[in-house]
Amino acid sequence: MTRMPVYILAALLAAAPLSAAAQDRGDRDGRDGDRQRERPQREQSDERPRVSVGAAVQRASSGRPGRFLGASNRGDMIVVRWEYPGGRVADIMVDGRTGRVIGER
Repeated sequence: MTRMPVYILAALLAAAPLSAAAQDRGDRDGRDGDRQRERPQREQSDERPRVSVGAAVQRASSGRPGRFLGASNRGDMIVVRWEYPGGRVADIMVDGRTGRVIGER
């Protein structure tokens, strides 16, 4: 009989950190969904995924003779370096969000 309170105390102590962790995550009372609704709309629109570099290269090379030399991600723009027949090298700018070819220099 003297061991019973020890077992009960041990069980309560073992379960206490688990319930505190669940409460911190919001699992216990369903507040997890509220946290996402509290975020401003601006933060949600800035989240990536964006156009991949591979997709940007495909868009830039579409209909262009020559060969691909390289690509770099520069924030909101992906720059594709392209060599045309005859040796002229150009940088083709692709919008990183939409995948639209912006221009070439």
